[in-house]
Amino acid sequence: MDDALARLVHACDHPGEVADELRGQGRRVIRVVGQDAPYALLRAHGLAPVRMVPRPGPTPDADALAGAGLLSQRGQSLLQQIAADTSGDPILFTRADSDLPQIFAAVRELVRMGDLPPRPIHLLDLLHLPRPSSRHYNEQRLAQLVEWLEELGGPAGEGALAREAALERARVAQVAPLAGVARIAAIGAACALEPVSWTQLVAALPDAHPNGRRTFVLGSPQFSTARQRELEQQHYVAGADDQDWGDPLLAAWATSPDTPAGLADPERLAPRMLLPAAQRLEAITGRMAELQLDHALIVQSRGEEATAWDSGFLRDGLKAAGHRVDVIGSFSEAPPPATDAARPPRAAGQRSRKSLASIASFGSFQRGWFQGIREAVARGEKLAVVNANSPQEVLRAMNIPFVVNQWWASIVAAKQQSGRYFHLLQEHGYPSEVEAYSAQGIASAFDESEADAPWGGLPRPAFVQAVLGTDATPRIYDHWARETGADLFLFERSAETRLEFPIDWWDSLLDRWEETLEPERLDLMTAELHALIERLERASGHRFDPARFAAIMELVNEQEDYYRRTRDLIASAPRAPVSISDTMPATMVPQWHRGTEWARDAARAFYEEVAARDAAGEVACADEKLRLMWIGRGMWSDMGFYQRWEESHGAVFVWSMYLALAADGYIRRTAPGQEPMRALAARFVTMGDELRMPTWAGAWHVKEAETHRVDGAIALSDADPFVLRALRRAGVPVLSLDLDNYNQESSDAAEVDARIVAFLEGEVTRFRARR
Repeated sequence: MDDALARLVHACDHPGEVADELRGQGRRVIRVVGQDAPYALLRAHGLAPVRMVPRPGPTPDADALAGAGLLSQRGQSLLQQIAADTSGDPILFTRADSDLPQIFAAVRELVRMGDLPPRPIHLLDLLHLPRPSSRHYNEQRLAQLVEWLEELGGPAGEGALAREAALERARVAQVAPLAGVARIAAIGAACALEPVSWTQLVAALPDAHPNGRRTFVLGSPQFSTARQRELEQQHYVAGADDQDWGDPLLAAWATSPDTPAGLADPERLAPRMLLPAAQRLEAITGRMAELQLDHALIVQSRGEEATAWDSGFLRDGLKAAGHRVDVIGSFSEAPPPATDAARPPRAAGQRSRKSLASIASFGSFQRGWFQGIREAVARGEKLAVVNANSPQEVLRAMNIPFVVNQWWASIVAAKQQSGRYFHLLQEHGYPSEVEAYSAQGIASAFDESEADAPWGGLPRPAFVQAVLGTDATPRIYDHWARETGADLFLFERSAETRLEFPIDWWDSLLDRWEETLEPERLDLMTAELHALIERLERASGHRFDPARFAAIMELVNEQEDYYRRTRDLIASAPRAPVSISDTMPATMVPQWHRGTEWARDAARAFYEEVAARDAAGEVACADEKLRLMWIGRGMWSDMGFYQRWEESHGAVFVWSMYLALAADGYIRRTAPGQEPMRALAARFVTMGDELRMPTWAGAWHVKEAETHRVDGAIALSDADPFVLRALRRAGVPVLSLDLDNYNQESSDAAEVDARIVAFLEGEVTRFRARR
C-alpha cells in the first residue's frame, strides 16, 4: 500500500493512536463522539479534535460498568473506549444517534459515582429537523459550547473560525476524485489528523484508481476502511455513498460556515435516519445517474435499526429505477410463532384474575370507545395515531379522534395476533424484530383479514405523530406515513445537558417544573406544540380551544393525583391490597383517555376502592411473604404471569412503572402567570428520562423500592441496566430475564420459570429475612 494511503487508513481506522501522537506533540486533544460535531470550531479554539468511532471486539469494561440493554453494540464499543482511556482528554458528545446522549449520561453518572475518573465532558445537543425552533435551540447550545471551549483552550483568535472553515471547504475538491478505500480513509482521517498533515497526505496519493465495479454504497455507516477492503476483494469499489461518516460530510464541508451562528443550521449534517425515505431515494437515484453508476450496495450492519427499516424500501426503489442492488449483511427476523422445533412451544398467555370492581367495566368501555373511533373515521373524521410519548392533550383539545400506538400494540398482543403481524411486516419488506412493540400500527396497515383483525382493525390514520427517541422511531413513522398517506409530525427529542441537576425530581416537577428543567428544552417543546397546532388546524378543519385545553390540563392533574395517592397507599400498606395485575390496567386504560372526566373519575374510583380494601384488611395475596418490583413493560399478553407467583411463593408484585410514572411523571401544576402549554411541554420534555436516563432513572427506582419495601426486582430485557445497577447498589436483589414483553416465542418458558423460582427461594427470601 502506498505510504500516504497507509497513513490515511491508519488515521481513519485507529484515531485513538492519532490522539496519542498529537498529545505527545504537545497538542491539547479533544475526543469527539458524533459525526455532526463542529470540528472547525474546535480547532479555532486551539484544540486538536480526534473522532471516536465504534470498533469491533469485546467490551469487558463497558459490560462491567453498564451491563447490557442500555446501548447498542456500537454504543458499548464507544463506552469501552472511554472507560479504557486514561488520558483525561475532554470529550465532546453530540446526539447524532440515540445512543450518544445515553453514553454521555452514562459517563456523567459513572463519574458521579466514582466508577470513572473525572474528566471534562460536554453534550452538544444539536437538532436536525428543519424548523426555526430547532435552529434557535442549536444557537443556544452552540453558545454554551463556545463557553466550555473557552474554559478548555481559551477564546478563538480573530478570524480563526473563518480560516478553519476555509480549510474544510478546500477538502471537497481533494476528496471528490477518490474512490474505494482511499475515499473512505480520506473522509475518516480528516476527523483525526491536523489539516495541514491531512492535505499533504491526500495530495501525495497516487492517481491510480482501484480495479472493480464502481458502486454506490448506502445503509449503515462505515466507521473504518474494513468494509471497503472486503468489498474490493469482491471487486466492488465505492465511487460515492449516502451514509453517515461518508459523502454527507463532504456536502457539509462544502458549505462550512465562518460563524458559530452558521453552524446552527439543523439541516447541516442531518443523520440519514432523519431524512424521509422517499426523499433519500430520489436523491440517490439522481446522484447515481449523475455519476453514471448502475450498481448499489446496501450495507446492513447487525443491530443498526434505522437501516433495517429502510433497506427493503430503498432496495425495491432502486431496482424499479433499473439499478442492480445487493444487500450485504442481514437483520435477524423473528422465528414463526410456536413452530420453533428447537424449543417447546410457549403456552398461550393466561388472563389474570380481576379483583377490582372499579376496573370491571374497562373492557366494555374500551370496546365501545374504539367502535366509536371506527364509526367516526367511517363518517369522514380524520384519525391520529400517536406514540405514547407524544402530547395527546392537544388532539383532545381540538376534538381530533386519536389512538395511542402502544395501546393498540397491547390489544394485538392480548388477541394473540403478534405472530401474524410479524409476518405482515416481513412480507412488506420491514423487519419484524426491530421495535416490534412500536411497529404494530404500521403492521395493521397491511392487515386485510376482517376475521382476524383485533377489534375490527385499526382504521387508516390521517395523522401520525411521535417524539424522536430511538433511531428506529423516525423510520417507522416515516414509512407508516408513506404507506398510508398520513401527515407526519415528529417532535425533536432534546437531552439533559447539565452535569448537575436535581436528581430528586419526583417532587419538584409537580409545581416547580420551570426551575427544575432546562429553559432551552421547555422553549423548544413549547414552540413545537404551537407548530403542531397550526398544522393540525390547516389539515383537519378543527380549531384549538385554549379554554378547553386548560380544563383538560387540570383534569389530567386531578387524575394523576389520584394515582399518586393510590401509589403511596400501596407503598405504605402492611400487606398489598392489590397487585400490579390490577394496577397496570387500572392505570393504563384511563391514561389513554387522560384529560376526560371519565378518566379522572376512573382514577378516583380506583383509588377509593384500593383505600377501602386496605381499610377492610383485604389483600391481593392472603399468604404474602415477598414484595416484588417489575422493571420494564408489562406482559400484556400474559397478565396471569404475575399471579402465578402469588399462588406458588406468596410473592406479590407491588410495583410497576405504570402506576409509579403516572404518580410522579405527569403532574404539572400551573401557578398564576404560567401557561398551560408550557406546562404540557414540561410534562413531555422529560418523558422517557424517568425510565431510562442514567441518574434520572436510577435514583427514582431506588426511592420507589425503598418506599414500597420490596424484597426483590425482576426485570425484562428492555430494562435500563443503570436502573438495575442502582438497585443492586442499594442492596435490592435483581433478576434480569432475557425476556421480551411482546415477542415471547424466542424464550424458553421453563427456563424462565426455573430462574424465577431460584431467585425467589434464594436471594429474595434471604433479603427478606435480613430486612
